[in-house]
Amino acid sequence: MSFAEILKGIENFVWGIPLLVIIIAGGLLLTVRLKGIQMVRLPLALKWMFSSEEGATGNVSSFGALCTALSATIGTGNIVGVATAICLGGPDKLFWLHVVGLLGLATKYAEGVLDIKYHEPA
Repeated sequence: MSFAEILKGIENFVWGIPLLVIIIAGGLLLTVRLKGIQMVRLPLALKWMFSSEEGATGNVSSFGALCTALSATIGTGNIVGVATAICLGGPDKLFWLHVVGLLGLATKYAEGVLDIKYHEPA
């Protein structure tokens, strides 16, 4: 058995059910530990995102900063991935995409908080 075949076997195992379980379990854990912050604080986040910023310093609006931060995370691969999932899997896949996306919001929030907490200026 060659090294490439061993790596292919590991890849097939990792990118299957175990990865899905880890992603969903991590999202559920963070959602529970953060008390559903992605649902509870959504109205406040939308209010701040679209509010007027009179007297604020800097050239980038809150909405522009959000779009810039999310552009690196989302990318075109996720957009194409949704279209592919719907084409190949049917409309029920859209429901699961929303469920996993909602859990992913807690993960993204936790990532942002840890980034701010442990940020070291260059």
